[in-house]
Amino acid sequence: MSGLPAPAALPLRIIASGACLPRLRVPSQQFDQRWNKPDGWVERHSGVASRGHAAADERASWMGAQAARQALQQAGLAITDIDCIISACGVMEQAIPCQAVLVQRALGLGDSGVPSFDVNATCLGFVVALEMAGSLLALGRYRRVLIVCSDIPSAGLDPDDPLTAPLFGDGAVAMLVERAGDGQASALLATRLRTYGDGAELCQVPTCGTGMRLFDDVDAYRAAHHFQMQGKALYREAARRLPGFLQDLLDCAGTSLAACDVIVPHQASGQALDHLQRVLGLPPQRLVRILREHGNQLAASLPMALHQALIDGRLPRGGQALLIGTGAGLALGGAVLRY
Repeated sequence: MSGLPAPAALPLRIIASGACLPRLRVPSQQFDQRWNKPDGWVERHSGVASRGHAAADERASWMGAQAARQALQQAGLAITDIDCIISACGVMEQAIPCQAVLVQRALGLGDSGVPSFDVNATCLGFVVALEMAGSLLALGRYRRVLIVCSDIPSAGLDPDDPLTAPLFGDGAVAMLVERAGDGQASALLATRLRTYGDGAELCQVPTCGTGMRLFDDVDAYRAAHHFQMQGKALYREAARRLPGFLQDLLDCAGTSLAACDVIVPHQASGQALDHLQRVLGLPPQRLVRILREHGNQLAASLPMALHQALIDGRLPRGGQALLIGTGAGLALGGAVLRY
């Protein structure tokens, strides 16, 4: 795999972004009270002060459509200017049809015929969708692609698990991308994805597929329905592989860490973000951290951090961003983007 030639940069330009958060904010103090912990215990251990939890009427497709409308408004475009919809979520709203179909319908495009499909790489979905959109745009298949990452992890959490229950939050992000025109410097300089299937059980939801069948054992199915994570083992394995992966990504892009204006990581956990900052030797202002305010939003986490960097002005037009993260698999993924 390491002998593959470095692919050419893709002429991709992000033209607008949007986000949608649930109405309900859940402060960490609620978890402190639930588990009879001292005030501040959950925030110290999770790195999350508050997170959004979606209500029943805030479906993932609806939140994704809201984020998309915000991006369209920012770009001054109409819904009919979208040529393709890619949904990149960690957990779908339902098994069939794919989530992009539901987002398309929520946008009022249900009779449009606009191609709509999903990519599934859990927390790295945005990186994969970005590469796919860039390739399709470079080939001239589409003019504008809408990427939507909308996740509701709270729906699948064990409320009594102190490791996962307070760590995650719900949210949706949309990015409108097009092919960069002549004279525009915007580009997807490089992407990398590495998957190590021996770590498949480190982070999983065993149900909702064909591996476990509901009526074979209803109690076992119910017990396995919650998100499961071996946090320490997952952290150790990701930390071991990260330095080599990161250097490979930067070499592929023909750039360096010093040349990147911002580092935009998947907001996996406070411990993971602290480790990344130490390994890279970064000053705090160069690492985009939104975990404290939003929690880990699965596939929406990384693009939400990028969206925040854009609205804060931390990534100016022509600036360079390093996107980096881990996902179930175990997988490592990243991209170098010239905005």
